[in-house]
Amino acid sequence: MLNDRKKKILQLIIEDYISTAEPIGSRAISRRHELGLSPATIRNEMSDLEVMGYLEQPHTSAGRVPSALGYRLYVDSLLAPEKVTENEEELIQNWFQAKAGRLDEVFRTTAKILSNMSRNISIVRTQREAPCQFKYVKFLPLEAGRVIMVLVTETGITENCIINLPEEVYIEDMERMGERINNKLSGQPISAVKKETLDEVCREIFTGDFMTSYLLDIIADVQLQGRSDKLFLGGTAHLFSQPEFKDVDRVRELLSMLEEEGLVKDMIKVGEESGVQITIGSENKFSGIQNCSMVQATYRLNGQIVGTFAVLGPTRMKYAKVISVMDYLQQYLQAVLAGTQDRN
Repeated sequence: MLNDRKKKILQLIIEDYISTAEPIGSRAISRRHELGLSPATIRNEMSDLEVMGYLEQPHTSAGRVPSALGYRLYVDSLLAPEKVTENEEELIQNWFQAKAGRLDEVFRTTAKILSNMSRNISIVRTQREAPCQFKYVKFLPLEAGRVIMVLVTETGITENCIINLPEEVYIEDMERMGERINNKLSGQPISAVKKETLDEVCREIFTGDFMTSYLLDIIADVQLQGRSDKLFLGGTAHLFSQPEFKDVDRVRELLSMLEEEGLVKDMIKVGEESGVQITIGSENKFSGIQNCSMVQATYRLNGQIVGTFAVLGPTRMKYAKVISVMDYLQQYLQAVLAGTQDRN
């Protein structure tokens, strides 16, 4: 178990290493921080932390650097919370006021803010279901025992599917079905259409529930069409200012990954969990980012997921700064998104 002294020393080593990118020695800790401990005592504690797996020693004559385990303990329990400063708040607000008029601009601006304020790569993945109202459904005869069902929304989204009719059902029955569905659902949000409502309408014409399953499938296809799923990246140039990315091959591998949209979308999972999620080093499943850390959060508007925002950079990341910016954006974007949703 780590006692309070070891935790404090570990915290200071990590924060100094984040600031300097240089291995930290016991004399540096003693000189920079008033712990009331001698360099020898600090050195002994650092040796213990290394044995326990929280620190690593890159070279025999060098100081220590945090391990992935050390970073994990730091972000879970040692991280000192930060707040966005008043100047940073004003800067963020000015960025949005100047650039963010429509949703795409909001998310593009968000990516820029995250990269500029963290000095790392930012990734914004949007997943937003556009407002979509039911307009009508119609049934078109195809051949004996088969019809085409066409569903159209108020915004012009159209989906169709082929239905195999039971022997006792005729096209006239389907036309009457269409009239009842349209009377019941016209103008209603597609997302509000429930299985119970469809069952009720269908039973007015048919026994059994074969039509309900067809309707639910086509409604799901319409919702998929109406969903916006886009990526916005920012700050790739910041890679070259990080000492960890002086290796050209490493930079090339990471940039190649970021060019693969499907791969990036798989990295940035739109999750149901709220709050900031942090993955460090090998916790990332993709080999190209297993020397990196990723901080991400899924944001909502009126209970609906609108996107997942992430910062990707070296494990020597200013976690407190990134988290504070994400927390502020989560609050500020509520107003920004609410003001743009009616214009999209």
